[in-house]
Amino acid sequence: VQLQASGGGLVQAGGSLRLSCTASGRIYSSASLGWFRRAPGKEREFVASMNWGSRSTNYVRTVEGRFTISRDTAKNTVYLEMNSLKPEDTAVYYCASITGSPYITSPRDYRDWGQGTLVTVSS
Repeated sequence: VQLQASGGGLVQAGGSLRLSCTASGRIYSSASLGWFRRAPGKEREFVASMNWGSRSTNYVRTVEGRFTISRDTAKNTVYLEMNSLKPEDTAVYYCASITGSPYITSPRDYRDWGQGTLVTVSS
């Protein structure tokens, strides 16, 4: 499946952004779509994931309560609503898909990747 991410931008600390990731092709109920990010000088890290069929979700602890992952099956799109953004959330955000649980957090296990979208949070 091909993934297209969008929605990044520049926002002040405390602000909000919504990222979108639209998939071409069928997404099976066994698939999970996730978001990762890579901050400057750091490795890519897991942010959130959702199983397409069950809507089970998983978040990294540092974004719990601030970020919400959701999906729209009619649009074949998964969203990442980001609130109360902090400068440390600044990163390139990527969406990815995996045939498996949303509790799989290693980027090496995700097969398909979208291009990144840059989120910059100013202090």
